[in-house]
Formats: sequence, structure tokens, C-alpha cells
Amino acid sequence: MRLLPLAPGGPRRGRPRHLPFCSPALLLLLLLSGCLGVSRVAAASRRPNVVLLVTDDQDEVLGGMVTPIFLPLNCPLYLYLTDNYLLLQTPLKKTKALIGDMGMTFSSAYVPSALCCPSRASILTGKYPHNHHVVNNTLEGNCSSKSWQKIQEPNTFPAILRSMCGYQTFFAGKYLNEYGAPGAGGLEHVPLGWSYWYALEKNSKYYNYTLSINGKARRHGENYSVDYLTDVLANVSLDFLDYKSNSEPFFMMIATPAPHSPWTAAPQYQKTFQNVFAPRNKNFNIHGTNKHWLIRQAKTPMTNSSIQFLDNAFRKRWQTLLSVDDLVEKLIKRLEFTGELSNTYIFYTSDNGYHTGQFSLPIDKRQLYEFDIKVPLLVRGPGIKPNQTSKLLVANIDLGPTILDIAGYSLNKTQMDGMSLLPILKGASNLTWRSDVLVEYQGEGRNVTDPTCPSLSPGVSQCFPDCVCEDAYNNTYACVRTISASWNLQYCEFDDQEVFVEVYNLTADPDQITNIAKSIDPELLGKMNYRLMMLQSCSGPTCRTPGVFDPGYRFDPRLMFSNHGSVRTRRFSKHLL
Repeated sequence: MRLLPLAPGGPRRGRPRHLPFCSPALLLLLLLSGCLGVSRVAAASRRPNVVLLVTDDQDEVLGGMVTPIFLPLNCPLYLYLTDNYLLLQTPLKKTKALIGDMGMTFSSAYVPSALCCPSRASILTGKYPHNHHVVNNTLEGNCSSKSWQKIQEPNTFPAILRSMCGYQTFFAGKYLNEYGAPGAGGLEHVPLGWSYWYALEKNSKYYNYTLSINGKARRHGENYSVDYLTDVLANVSLDFLDYKSNSEPFFMMIATPAPHSPWTAAPQYQKTFQNVFAPRNKNFNIHGTNKHWLIRQAKTPMTNSSIQFLDNAFRKRWQTLLSVDDLVEKLIKRLEFTGELSNTYIFYTSDNGYHTGQFSLPIDKRQLYEFDIKVPLLVRGPGIKPNQTSKLLVANIDLGPTILDIAGYSLNKTQMDGMSLLPILKGASNLTWRSDVLVEYQGEGRNVTDPTCPSLSPGVSQCFPDCVCEDAYNNTYACVRTISASWNLQYCEFDDQEVFVEVYNLTADPDQITNIAKSIDPELLGKMNYRLMMLQSCSGPTCRTPGVFDPGYRFDPRLMFSNHGSVRTRRFSKHLL
């Protein structure tokens, strides 16, 4: 596929498209915009490049990125280690070696919403869902809606990179789930901020899809050599590196379909991992006692057909990631060949996690537990020492601020809720960092009874044939996820008839089996409730204030019953637009 510019007279080698090269006007613009300090004006052409790779539904907890898989010894697998640990192949060996081992791995990286569209909106805007107002995967939930396009798209970090920092920007892959829908402006709509635009219409596919190529539709079929989407994204990304301007720094965002359903692997990988099964960890195929009603309704034990289905899905998900591994290798080799690698930051992450049989839920995401909200995050780049691991609590709302910081743009000029990771990446000592992040989700589903599952409550959705449902209109919750020197804690509240509360001590209970809401210290419970209220109404700098376990935290219980009472009544608003 030949790379096409966004507009006539696109960039040529050595000459940028949207800003005059090395003109006084350019240097003045960059200086005034805050992207460069006075001492850096002369080095404008040497600002770092950035590549952001985002997979779709790739878990971290259940082996989507790490090497060890935890399975009982009665599983029919072939290589056992001690203590019931099993060491298997993993689908991303090259990615781990080329990005993780060459830089930093974040072991506590989270998403603010365990669903594709809200999470991707958080990546682009650096905001929590209650501030960007994308609450689920539907147009009604603000996913790629006209409201999103008008209010949020002009303020995404790629738009700032292009308009204020002089970066050429490239996008390829899945944008938002409703992108390209007639109600979202169709494929003709190209969001502000992108010099090159290769976006998938709607949700992830591998064959028989349509791309918007700078606003013009191109249909693909089912010929592997020219249509397999992960490979198409790899090829067009390499084309960009060949055809881009050499006078501007660049930003690339590559969003693969893998490992999202329908889990269609490339032909050469369809017989791999035949002896791999979904992990049988401690919360696999058990009843979710003391959990909210949607978890309690799951059937335990799962049917044999459900287990076979999720095992097969787990295997196919890994197979699709092998093509992502190839993409990463090709991209890094090309960056090295062109001499750009040493001046390029490369981020690798996912939009949300995934579960396969945990608490007897067959397959999906959308839940508050670690397997759905924790994601891989690997980073390499200038000034990052190899083989580093950070345990600091980070979230995908930090990606935009970090990339703008790399470009020299001040976070204070934005309305972003996240924090820049650049000091962590550069090895800053005595760094003051957060102890908590917010997780929030508004369930999908209509308040009617599913005719195939009449015995279940109204509003359920994503139901399997045996009437185990993964979501509901009132699967609506908010959580504070806390990691500090003294606590590894999660506090969650549901907006349902029960006003259900779940609390987990993940130090003692990493699989989140035991809900300790009724046994935890009431004073701590009150503080976590208050902190949740504050985070649910935060914006920008107030989202970065000290958490319950930070030395600077101040708790006044009287505030819970005064002006802040209104926060609770609007926290789960069903009408955000």
C-alpha cells in the first residue's frame, strides 16, 4: 500500500507539509507555544520521535505479556516447574526483548475503564471518563459522537503535537468503536491532529473490513497477502517511515485488532499453542460470593462447552498476537535502519484487560477486577536504562501528558488529568508520586428483559447461550485502586439498587476472592469513600491531589455531609452528553 498524504501537496522528504521548514515563523511559533525552551530552539529538529502501540483486549494478569502462567498440575500441559507453576511459550517474546528488556516495564499499569472506547478516549485525551464523557462503546455513550468530535478531539494530545509542537502525526488501526458510523460523520471524518490517517471502520476485524485513508474509503477482502489487517498496519507504518519528512519529529500511533475477537490468526500461526489452555488460577470457575449481582448470577461450575470455548479463545488470542510481535520487530528494525531508533520513544500497551473463566464469567472485560483493568506497559527510548521495572501506580491517562512532556509541551497548558511518566523513565530520585487512581464504568444494556434469558433481571447484555451475562445497564461502578508502601487495596461502589460495595486487600488476596467490605476498619472505609467522591468529581490538577495513603492527604468527614453531598447524586449520571 502506497502511503498517501492527508491533503494535496503532502510531505516530501526533507520538507514538512503543514509548517515551513526552519523559517523564523516556525521557530517563533514553537517558542511561544511552550514546546521549546530558549535553549532548545536551535535543537528543534532533534526533538524525540514517539511511537505508541496499542493492542485490543490484551490482558496482563493472565499471561498476555508475562512469561509464567499459573496452572494446576492436573492440566494436560507438557512442561512443569515447581510449586504448580508452569512455564510456557508466550506470544510476545520479541516485543518483550525489543521494548521491555531495552527499557522499562511498568508492573502496576491500569486503565480508568475496562472497555475499549472509554479507555481509548482516555489515552487520547489524558482524562478520566467522567471528564471526556465517553462512557461505553455506543454513539449514545459518546463513542465517536458529534459531541466527542466537537469538544474532545481538538484537545487530544496528537492535535496538540501537530498544531503546537510541529510534529507530523500518523495513525493506523482501530480508533474508536463507532468511528465511521453514519451518525459519526462516516469515514470522511478525519479527527483533528493527524497528518496521515489510516483508520478502521468501527470495531476490530482481521479480514473484510474498510479503512478510511485520509477520509476516503478503501475496502479490503480476505486475501492474506494483501488484506490481513495486522500486516497491513505494519506495512503502512513502514511506508510512513520511508516517506515522512526528515525535517520534523514524528508521532505514530498503531492500534492493532489483536487480540480482540474474532481472533483470526495469520495462516502460519493457526496451529501454534495447541497445548495451551486458559490459566486455571484460584478465581477460575468459582462462584463469586460476596460480589455484586452480575457476578453472582454466573453459573458455577461452568458448562463443558463454555470451558472449551474459552480455552479455544485463549489459544486463538495468543495466535493473533504473534503477528503483533512481527509488527514490533519490523518497526524497530526499520527505525534502526533509518537511524531514528536512538531518538525514538516506543510505548507498548493495551486498551483494557480480559478474563477467561474468572468467577465463572466465560470471556469478556467490563469488570472491576485486576484481570480486566490491569494492562501491560513497556517503554524504551532516549535516556531510559535497559531492564528496568517500575512498581509505581500508573494509568493510561498518563500517556498523553508523557508524550507532550517528551515534545517539550507543558502539562499545565492542558486540561489533562494524568501525570507525566518522563521523570520515572529518566530515573528521577525522591520522586513524589500518586498512591491511587480512579476506575469507573457505566454499563451497557437496555432496561428490558432478554427474551432468551427471561429469568434474569432486566437490562442484561453480552449473554452466552447458557444465560451467563457479562454486562448490564446497571453494571455501573467506580473504584479507587490504591498502591502504596503500606496498602495494596481496591475500594468500589456500585450504582444499583443494592448500592453494593466491594473492597479487596490484594496483598493477602491477589485473586480478589474475598470481599472485606464488612470487616475492614470503618475509619479506613470512610476515607476511601470520601476519596472516591473526590476523584469522581476531579478535573485536571485536582485529579493529582494526595490519596488516602499519601503524607499530604487531609480527611475532613464533615465534608461528606455538606457541599460534597451533591457529588454523590451526580457521580453516575446517565445523561453525560
